[in-house]
Amino acid sequence: MERPNGMYFLLGWLLVVSTVYFQQPHLDFLNHNRPIIDAHNCYPYEGLWTDRLRRALAAGFPVAIEQDLAWYIDPATKLGQVMVTHEARTTGKEPTLREYFFEVVRPIVEKELRQNDRAHWPVIILHFDFKSEDPQLLQSVWSLLDEYRDWITTAVKTADPHDLAPFDPKPLLVLTEDSDAQEDVFFKRIPVGARLRVFGSAHTKKLPGNSDRERAHFAATLPPEELLAERPTNYRRWWNNSWSEVEEGGQVNAGDWTSTDMHRLQALVDHAHRLGFWIRFYTLDGFSPTQDRGWDQTYNLGSREAVLKRWQAALDAGVDLIATDQYEDLSAVMAQMRSK
Repeated sequence: MERPNGMYFLLGWLLVVSTVYFQQPHLDFLNHNRPIIDAHNCYPYEGLWTDRLRRALAAGFPVAIEQDLAWYIDPATKLGQVMVTHEARTTGKEPTLREYFFEVVRPIVEKELRQNDRAHWPVIILHFDFKSEDPQLLQSVWSLLDEYRDWITTAVKTADPHDLAPFDPKPLLVLTEDSDAQEDVFFKRIPVGARLRVFGSAHTKKLPGNSDRERAHFAATLPPEELLAERPTNYRRWWNNSWSEVEEGGQVNAGDWTSTDMHRLQALVDHAHRLGFWIRFYTLDGFSPTQDRGWDQTYNLGSREAVLKRWQAALDAGVDLIATDQYEDLSAVMAQMRSK
C-alpha cells in the first residue's frame, strides 16, 4: 500500500523539478541553439582598427557584435550623444552608435525585412557593454532603440517577471549585461504590456575570498549551481562568463587543455541551458605579436594551437556566444565543422 504513495511522491517531485529546473524556454530562438561568433570590442580604438565592424559582418550570419558605450556632451551645443568607445571618458572624436552601427547595418536589416524569412532571425545580436551608467546615457540608448524599433526583437513585459514572454523576432536582438541600473531603465520602468527591447544577463554569485588569487580559485572550482542560482526572468535571458570560470586564472595562466577542463566547461554550459539561459564566454584569442591588431593581451592564449583547442571545445560544448577578436579564424573553424 505504501508503494503507490511513494511513486506519486516521486512523480510529483519530478514534475516540480522539471518545471523549475529543466525548462529551456526560448533557447532555440538564438540560432536554433547552435554557437555564434561574438565579435569582441567590435569598434575602433582611438581612430585605429576601423575595419572591425566590416570584418565581423563579413564573417557570416548570425553574428554577435559587441559595442561599448559611453556618454558625450558637446560643450558648444550642450547636447549629448551615445558614443562607441573603450573608455568611460569621451572626447567627441569617437563614432556615435547611430552612425557606426545602426546606419552601417541598415542595408542588411532592410534586406532581411523585405525577405521576411523570420525563421532565421535574429541575424545580428547587438551586445552592449556600458563603460558608464550616466542616467542620460541609458535613457538615450532606450530612445535610440525606439527609433529603430521595427528592426529589433521584442517581448511583451509580463506581470510576473518569471513568466517569459515569447520573442517577436526581428533581424536584430539587443543584449546588455547584469547591471541593476540598466535593468531599472530597460525593464522596471517599462509598463506591463509594453515591449522590452533589451535583454540583460544573469547575476553571477559574488565570489568569496580575500585576494584576487583566492577569488580566481573559487571562480574556476565552485559548482555551476553555486555560481548561478537564479532562474531566468523576462528581462534576464543569458549568462555572461569570463574564461576564468573554466581555467583558473584565465587565458594568461592556461596550460594544456585537459579532459578536466572540458568537463568543467560542459558542466557550466549544461547548467545554464537547464535553467533556460544562453551562455557566453569571453574572450578566446591566440595570436603572436606580429598578428596583434590592437587586441588585449589579457585574453591571449599565446598561440593558434592553444586557441583552436578552446574554440573546438566551446563549439562541442554548445556555448551559445563565443567571444573572440579573431572573427575570421573562428568563422573558418565553424565552417569546417559544418562541412564534416
